[in-house]
Amino acid sequence: MTVQQSWETQLLVWAREALTSTVYQNEHPLNREQLDSAYEHCAEITKANSRTFYMAAGLLPQERKYAAHALYAFCRVTDDLVDNAETRIIGERQLQQWREKASLPHPPADESVLQAWADTQEKFGIPHGYAEQLIDGIARDLRVDRYQTFDELAEYCYGVASTVGLMVMHLVGFSDEAALPYAIKLGVALQLTNILRDIGEDWADRNRVYLPQDELIRFNLSEKDIDAGIVTDDWRRFMQFQIVRTRQLYAEAYGGYKYLNREGRFAIVAAATLYKAILDDIENNDYDVFSRRAHTSFVGKLRRLPSIWWISATAR
Repeated sequence: MTVQQSWETQLLVWAREALTSTVYQNEHPLNREQLDSAYEHCAEITKANSRTFYMAAGLLPQERKYAAHALYAFCRVTDDLVDNAETRIIGERQLQQWREKASLPHPPADESVLQAWADTQEKFGIPHGYAEQLIDGIARDLRVDRYQTFDELAEYCYGVASTVGLMVMHLVGFSDEAALPYAIKLGVALQLTNILRDIGEDWADRNRVYLPQDELIRFNLSEKDIDAGIVTDDWRRFMQFQIVRTRQLYAEAYGGYKYLNREGRFAIVAAATLYKAILDDIENNDYDVFSRRAHTSFVGKLRRLPSIWWISATAR
């Protein structure tokens, strides 16, 4: 039995609030040709930006696979509006315009991603509050580029990743609201994996440091060490600490798989397991996240699928 951390309590409150929010009903759906084109566009965005997500989505039944592509594309476009904005003011304006369009049950005809996403939300009963929380989480990148404590970082991870997990949970189907805390933890674990993988890139490209400042100090590190990009004993110990905690969150999230519908469980376990493997690559590269981006090869992913299937089939 795990002890609930303070950050978990707050995130669970947010998840339950969004769970009871509006589910859109589209009274004037798009014709089949328009929707097929919109979903195809979303599939292209997914394939181009995340091979792991695209592979995992491919393990879902066809209708849910298309929905997963729409969800990913919605998240990708939202994130890009912030990351590619020339200034904070421009980013905030673009994000607000996107939020307003995304809140419409009938998106504009020229917004194919939002058309597919609106159809997905209605079809699978995804509460719109989660999409709002996602946009709020991504908006933090326009105002915040440092986090003092892990509790603060966990709140950010909820906004940009746990919300996605909670929407995916609706997409694949779940049997009990008891699944919520597990989806939250899995989202935090996935985002922490992203953060550890992208330390060098975030520093070089955007001057962002998502690592908790108090933990850097605890391991005798500062932003000068990130800038230097040299793997020292202090850096190894720091990364080991981060990886142990992230793996623990993956392990604690395991208990939630049993609440997912069987037809979607394989895809979710695959996405989590393949992403977790990035941590192995970081370790194998001596914690050097500065000179190259950690990843899992296509062959490595294929080799893991049989054991992933067994885990998903035997979840109780």
